[in-house]
Amino acid sequence: MEFQRAAPASAMQDALRAAGAQAAHIGDLWDGTLALCTFVFVAIVVATIIAVWCAPDADAATRPDTSSLEGPERRIWHRIGWATAACIVGLLALLAADAFTSRALARLPLRDAVDIELVGHQWWWEARYRDADGAREFTTANELTIPVGRPVIVTLRADDVIHSLWIPNLAGKKDMIPGRTATLRLRADRAGTYRGQCAEFCGLEHALMALLVHAVPSDQYETWAAHQRRPASDPADAAARRGRDVFLNANCARCHAIAGTRAQGSIAPDLTHLASRRTIGAGMFPNNRGHLAGWISDPQALKPGVNMPANILPPDDLQALLAYLETLR
Repeated sequence: MEFQRAAPASAMQDALRAAGAQAAHIGDLWDGTLALCTFVFVAIVVATIIAVWCAPDADAATRPDTSSLEGPERRIWHRIGWATAACIVGLLALLAADAFTSRALARLPLRDAVDIELVGHQWWWEARYRDADGAREFTTANELTIPVGRPVIVTLRADDVIHSLWIPNLAGKKDMIPGRTATLRLRADRAGTYRGQCAEFCGLEHALMALLVHAVPSDQYETWAAHQRRPASDPADAAARRGRDVFLNANCARCHAIAGTRAQGSIAPDLTHLASRRTIGAGMFPNNRGHLAGWISDPQALKPGVNMPANILPPDDLQALLAYLETLR
């Protein structure tokens, strides 16, 4: 069976279209670097054309010009000196621009910041929204929701191998090294959905390890966060209740967690509000019944090498399980 890999059409991944303060600083550095390098390239091409154009014509009978061996060519050395000085000035300018950009990135105001711990796994993202009140913390996977205009502190960890987070519209790259923590500061100044990506080769499915970031107005964010803190609702119909029993009694509950049930697995994505996410498989497939059924039955067909095993269920049990998962909003 063929499945289409498709993230939401509205998700943007474009380093040249900054949607936040940090990405804007990096974009300015890129523009300055590109302008300087373009000027140098054009200058070299023009100098080469002039040299070729002004070179004297010669044929097989022309005697070689050995005048340069008889004494120093002062005009040539002057030109080399000026060119060397110009190169040094250009490199110093790039160094200064890089230093100013680094300082600007570090000066992002962090008052009332959202605190998120993001853990990279092979090959998915675990997001834990931290709070001084432990009862207000919650966990989600493969998608972040952040408020527009409010700073976000993302503490980065790697669970297995080296990963690297890159959300080009919002911030630069930051490596995630096992045994160490790193911090990424960002702020979205424009609402939208922005696609992030693991930017460090981390194994077979490295290219299929995406992260969607939804930047929404503050009131929508607070509503979303309050909903995420709630446990899963009890199924209202018999099919969904049967599906919950299938989930709890099959292998699912050994790896996944659903708040409000006895499923407390910690080695796979938290599914408490699975149905509210746009994608499954770390941003690779639309979150609909067909793709979800394929993912449960044979995840290796969709994402070869993924750690999730196949779950061969009777058709009635699979449909009941899908009905239950669709209630997890």
